[in-house]
Amino acid sequence: MAAKQAKSALRKPRTDAQRNRERILEVAKEAFTRFGANTSLDDVAKEAGVGAGTLYRHFPTRDALIEAVYRTEVEKLAAAQQKFAETMPPIEALRAWMLLFIDYIAAKHIIAPALNTFVGGPSKLYEGSRAQIQGAIDALVKRAIKSGDIREDLDPFDLLRALIGVSNVATSPDWRESAKRLVDILITGSRPIK
Repeated sequence: MAAKQAKSALRKPRTDAQRNRERILEVAKEAFTRFGANTSLDDVAKEAGVGAGTLYRHFPTRDALIEAVYRTEVEKLAAAQQKFAETMPPIEALRAWMLLFIDYIAAKHIIAPALNTFVGGPSKLYEGSRAQIQGAIDALVKRAIKSGDIREDLDPFDLLRALIGVSNVATSPDWRESAKRLVDILITGSRPIK
C-alpha cells in the first residue's frame, strides 16, 4: 500500500488537472487583488470554471490558495528573468522584469495580511522568494552592466530597494501607472554617465 501511495505521489498531474490549477491561481490572484484576501472561494471556483470541490482538492484551505498564489508570482518572476534575457536586449530585459516586479508587489500587498496569519508568520515563505528575486535582478543587472547599458557601480540590491520603494506608493487608484513611470526614471538614472 505504501509503495502504491509513493508511486501516485510521484505521478505527474493530468493535463486537465494542471490546467484547472493554473486557472484557479490566475482567477484567485485577480480576485485577491480586486477584493482582498477574504474574497469568496466559491466565487473564485465559479469564475475559474471549476466546481468548489476541484478548488478544494487543489487548495484545501484559503491559506493554501493564498500561499500558492504568492509562490506562483515569485516563480513567474524568476522564470521571466531567463525568458527576457534570452529574447530581449539587456536594458529592455531589465525594464520588462522591473515592470513585472511592480505587478508582483501589487499582489504581495494584497496577500501579505493573509500571509501574516500563517503559523510562525510568512518569514519562511519570504526567505525563499527573496533568494529567487535577488538572483533574477542580479543576473539582469550584471548582463546590462556587461553590455554597457547600466553603470558599472550599480548594486542590483540598491535597484531592488528602489523598486520596492516605488511599489510602496500603492495608495492611489493610479499607482501602477505612476510606478511604471518611476521604473523608466530608475532605468534612466542607472545609465552610464557620459
